Amino acid sequence: MSEIDKELSAQGQPNDFRIVVLASGRGSNLNALMQRQRPDNYQIAAVLSDKPQAPALALARAAGIPAMAIDWPDRIRGEADLRRMLRQLQPDLIVLAGFMRILSEPTVTPWIGRMINIHPSLLPLYPGLHTHQRALADNRKEHGASVHFVTPVLDGGPIISQTRLHIRPDDTAESLAERLLPQEHRLLATTVAWLRSGAVQLTDSQVMYNGTPLQKPLVVP
Repeated sequence: MSEIDKELSAQGQPNDFRIVVLASGRGSNLNALMQRQRPDNYQIAAVLSDKPQAPALALARAAGIPAMAIDWPDRIRGEADLRRMLRQLQPDLIVLAGFMRILSEPTVTPWIGRMINIHPSLLPLYPGLHTHQRALADNRKEHGASVHFVTPVLDGGPIISQTRLHIRPDDTAESLAERLLPQEHRLLATTVAWLRSGAVQLTDSQVMYNGTPLQKPLVVP
C-alpha cells in the first residue's frame, strides 16, 4: 500500500466530491477551501506540494488532511510523480491554489474540465508572474483575480469567474495584493461550489453555466 493509500484509508469513507489541492506556498486559498469543507459539500482528499517545507502542507496536516510533497528534482520526474499521485487519488476536481509550476500537456490533458487554477489578474491580462506590478506599471484603474480551467497554455484556459478591485492612487504591489486576497478567497470558494453543484461545466472548450454557454466570466464581489 502506497503512502497516499495509507493516509486515505485512515480517513474513512470519502465524500462523494473529492478535491486535491496543489499548492507551493503559504496556503491561504487552501485555508479558504478548508473553511467550506463539510460532508454535504466536498472533501479535500489531499494536498500536494512541490515544496517539502511549504506552509500549505503543515496547514493541511494540522487539519487532518493527507498532505504530501511531490518529488521534483526536475520537470520530467516531478510531473511523473504528480501524475502517479493523481491516478491514485482520482479526485473529482484538482485545484491549483498558488502552485508555481507550469504543467505540461501529458499532465493536464487527462484532467481538462476537472482542473482549475486561481490567478491574480483579470485574464487574459497578465498571465504569468508579477501581475500586481504589471497592472500598476500600465496605470490600470482596475485589477482582480480569475479562476479558469487549466489547459496546456499558461493561464490560457477558459475563464470561469473573476473578482474585480479598484486600484487606488497610492497602491503598491504589496497593498494591492493584500487588498485582493480576501476577494480571491471568496472567488475560489464560490467557483468550487458552482463546480461541485454542476452549475459550471466545461463542454467542448466552452464554459457552461446552468446549461447555457457563458458569454463572459461570472463575477464574484
